[in-house]
Amino acid sequence: MLSRPDKSIRERLAKLESHLENENPLLLDTVIRFKKLDRVAYRMGLLNTSDSYATRIPWWPLISVLGTFSAGKSSFINHFLGKKLQLTGNQAVDDKFSVICYSAQKESRVLPGIALDSDPRFPFYQMSDEIDKVSEGEGRRIDAYLQMKTSDSEKVSGKIIIDSPGFDADDQRNETLRLTNHIIDISDLVLVFFDARHPEPGAMHDTLDHLVGDTIRRNDSEKFLYILNQMDTAAGEDNPEAVVAAWQRALAQKGLTAGRFYAIYNEEVSVPIVDDTVRKRFQSKRDADLTEIYERIHQVEVERSYRIIGALDHIATDIENVVVPKLTEMMHRWMKAVLITDAVIFGGILVLIAVISNWMNLWGLFSLDFTNQAVMSTLKVTAISVAVIVIHSSVRSFVASRLARKLETESLAGNVKNAFLRNTRPIRSLFHPAPAGWSSRSRRILAGVVGDASRFVQTMNDRFTNPSGIIEESPQAEMLKVVDAEDEPEVEQAKSSADSAN
Repeated sequence: MLSRPDKSIRERLAKLESHLENENPLLLDTVIRFKKLDRVAYRMGLLNTSDSYATRIPWWPLISVLGTFSAGKSSFINHFLGKKLQLTGNQAVDDKFSVICYSAQKESRVLPGIALDSDPRFPFYQMSDEIDKVSEGEGRRIDAYLQMKTSDSEKVSGKIIIDSPGFDADDQRNETLRLTNHIIDISDLVLVFFDARHPEPGAMHDTLDHLVGDTIRRNDSEKFLYILNQMDTAAGEDNPEAVVAAWQRALAQKGLTAGRFYAIYNEEVSVPIVDDTVRKRFQSKRDADLTEIYERIHQVEVERSYRIIGALDHIATDIENVVVPKLTEMMHRWMKAVLITDAVIFGGILVLIAVISNWMNLWGLFSLDFTNQAVMSTLKVTAISVAVIVIHSSVRSFVASRLARKLETESLAGNVKNAFLRNTRPIRSLFHPAPAGWSSRSRRILAGVVGDASRFVQTMNDRFTNPSGIIEESPQAEMLKVVDAEDEPEVEQAKSSADSAN
């Protein structure tokens, strides 16, 4: 298998390098490490040459806003941006995912979903293919699911906000849930909104299941913030704290016993709170919670950098500690199953031949009048050899396909199923001890990437902390020190690619 990416992926990585050179030079060197992992994965069959680990993760800081209809998602976004970008209302006012990006132009624009589906710089690149997997033919209607909106608010500069349609009245539920799951996976921060005006949170069983029950078991569950919005409507209650308590109990029943729970409202569209004492108490709580939420939003760029470096480390570690042992185990099971099956089949054939030979003098049936007995013997050997090869190859293929069903098509490290089938090709020895493409050189590359990722994290830490108080070199200069001698040509190539893309 070739270890060089095809033209389309090289062009896509060049655009990524161009983006990072301008937006965050600190991460430019991580692309080189992802390319190293790609070469190992190409040789092992974990990736096709039209794919790259670098294109499987989002490089933009992403904030997704999820929740029910009329939970105040759009009002929150407008308040955060300081501009009325999203439509608001008590009913469903927008049934699409809105991807909000920065633009220097004062006039806000709404672009169709194809603008996201066809641009590899955005996290919804080729999302129409994913929708087709859920409902064949729906991918052609990408504009019915996605749209891009631009805003000149500096608060969205350098990041993307994704506003989702509500969950409780959706005619395109399966496709919407698939998009939602994709958004959750790629987001650095997920704001989950609930409406305090609903007195019975238990009635929203399905919504709570998806927005809470399916997220608490995730390794990145700390990126979820649960927000009870429009709390101003509870100010007139005899015990407004009971509203919050009811929602907390509902979330706890779904398994959420930890994590941050916020109670806010938008004063611009709030119900007037007559009681001065109650108003001050509600305002104080709201201001404290909004400050914390906005601080988390502000931190997404930092969290994005750690997320990408973490992905670099996790992929390298996963290949060596998960994929290689799994492939080795499956290859051993495959070899054992093939040998046993071969023994059973060929043993049965030999027994059958012996029985028939004794009964019908089988070989005598083929005693044609050949003047050259050597030719007859050669034909017999050739026929037997071809039969053995065909039967053995069929057994190899059959056993491999049966075992491959137990493997995941996609994982963090790539297509493990494809990598396993690559080890079972006819040209590869049944007794080969190591997976295809796995060698001491591959192991050194992964060890180097893991070490570099650790140093990248230290550089990031130095960027935001300085316990010693000693003035050191800039993080960008320090990052460049991580590049070893063999990487220097790739660094120059990356910079050259970025310049060309510009």
